Amino acid sequence: MAKEFLIPNWETIDFEKYFLPSVAIDTVIFGVHENALKVLLMQYKYTGAFALPGGLISRDENLYDSAQRILTDRTGLPQMYLEQFFTFGDQGRSDPHFLKQILAAKGITLPKDHFLFRRSISVGYYALVDFTKVIPKPDVLSETCQWYDLIALPALIQDHTQIIAKALETLQEHLDKRLIVFNLLPEKFTMAELQTVYETVLQSKLLRTSFQRKMVNLGILEKVEKKHTGKAHKAPYLYKFLSRK
Repeated sequence: MAKEFLIPNWETIDFEKYFLPSVAIDTVIFGVHENALKVLLMQYKYTGAFALPGGLISRDENLYDSAQRILTDRTGLPQMYLEQFFTFGDQGRSDPHFLKQILAAKGITLPKDHFLFRRSISVGYYALVDFTKVIPKPDVLSETCQWYDLIALPALIQDHTQIIAKALETLQEHLDKRLIVFNLLPEKFTMAELQTVYETVLQSKLLRTSFQRKMVNLGILEKVEKKHTGKAHKAPYLYKFLSRK
């Protein structure tokens, strides 16, 4: 479990003392709500700019623990499915003028050659969460932290649009190989709800009979009870993922 890391006072912080220089983490947090794939985004104060949740890596943190800390701070969830998927380091990905504007709004002035204004490398992680359990919380530099539809995202800073695209591509590739879709569902779900999540992530329709046959043949589902709908003869069965045990 990631240990707690308390950020010192931002106005007087010695960044090089507390953080690794020129390397950071960006996270793509996926959730499903009302048949739409959602992504959690932050909007910076005083600029209106949107960005993925992310942050610097403490000098005394493991990389994975740092990502887990950032995600917990933004979602309120102590644990979630989290996977590193790519490292982003193109020469033009940094925007020192934008960052100076953000820091100036917080009363922070740094030397022109500070590592925060130089080229940086970002390690990308994607997370899968139960939408209903997340309590979005902005960081100290942000005004809001909210869900947005994947197909209707606002313009994002730097290369964050490309980071989301790569995360989605990786998620789609992992869907069947690692059976990770269950991290987007409540503990009990109907077969129709499971198929809807698959279709939402894959962004394509699936044949119902073929999908249900495939899921049953995998031997990973346990039928637990019928879902109460007020019409007993039409009530669908609820399932749960065996690995949750």
